[in-house]
Amino acid sequence: MHSTRQFLAILHLNLSGATQRLGSVLTIIIGVACAVGVLVSMLAVGTGMMRQAMGNARDDRVTVTSVGARDIQSSIPRDQADAVRDLPGIKKDSDGKPIVVFETLVPIEGGRRVTGTRVFFPLVGTTATFTQYEPEIRFTGGRGFQRGLHELIANNACSRQFTGFEVGDRRSIRGVDWTIVGQFDEGQSQQCKVYADVETLMSAFNRTTYNVLGVMLPSPADFDVFRNALQANPTLRLEARFERDEVAAGFKELKGILDFASYFVGAIMAIGATLGAVNCLYSIVDSRRREMGTLRAIGFGSGAITASILCESLLFALPGALLGCALARALFNGLSASPFGYSFQLAVTSSLAMIGIFWALGIGLVGGLLPALRAARLPVATAIRAS
Repeated sequence: MHSTRQFLAILHLNLSGATQRLGSVLTIIIGVACAVGVLVSMLAVGTGMMRQAMGNARDDRVTVTSVGARDIQSSIPRDQADAVRDLPGIKKDSDGKPIVVFETLVPIEGGRRVTGTRVFFPLVGTTATFTQYEPEIRFTGGRGFQRGLHELIANNACSRQFTGFEVGDRRSIRGVDWTIVGQFDEGQSQQCKVYADVETLMSAFNRTTYNVLGVMLPSPADFDVFRNALQANPTLRLEARFERDEVAAGFKELKGILDFASYFVGAIMAIGATLGAVNCLYSIVDSRRREMGTLRAIGFGSGAITASILCESLLFALPGALLGCALARALFNGLSASPFGYSFQLAVTSSLAMIGIFWALGIGLVGGLLPALRAARLPVATAIRAS
């Protein structure tokens, strides 16, 4: 008999008797579902964080920092910032002025509404034309800040999560009261963002350099024109990145830590599920010793028996994977989280579901290997003794 036909015949025989071994089968499925559910749910933290961070990133925006630095570590002198405005490849506004914003970042503290926990997040000093650079901003109350005044505007996520960010509230910064004069929405962002006039903020903190420049391009294709001009000027020790690349680089380390923790815990769960699958499949093989020996006696090859047991293990793992992914999505997709003061929603995506399925198949493959080899090595005499 052809080996493929042997394999299919044995697999059909194995699966037809699954109802008689329902306890062992359910043990495998539930164990795999737990391992996959935990892994996918934990990976959803890093995925949700990146989705939140990248939600408002655009391909026609560029972030300029000092060479080798990012965000708050960057330092850009005023003369270099002014020189950037004159470079080619920058989009102009209706008045023919380049759309470039100067920003400085200062950490401030806020208390959560529910728990009262103190959390640090950035106060961004920016130029008054920042709404041209971020057209996704929509004011929902109050007005924008005015130059030279101690005024703040905060997005609605701030007022939802923290106290003291309603229009008219005052916040003490460096011993001076700053007034919340406006609230706004900013696309999909759930992160608290507070803006102030950059020159006023720099004066309050005795700063003379900016941290970041934001540049709007006419189109993403103009990036090379702008970057080449930036690099060609020997007086500018600055580098430019697409906004998406800058955001991804800023969260790469944190996401790596979260993913490592996810796979570490997932691996522990997978080991438990694999051992459970091994024990259950050993039990199944032992209960079918006569059957396996008889198959060997009538000419079925050991390869077909091994492949059928492995395939059986994989087929038992697959519904566990689907169940684990379904539970992770039902329980955790869209769940709000705020680790390290950064707010976002967990995201159970199709790519994470595929990782969960491959994880489950790996559990099924490893868990079924030893029982499959044991079944294939049963001697023909076993059938005679068992009968």
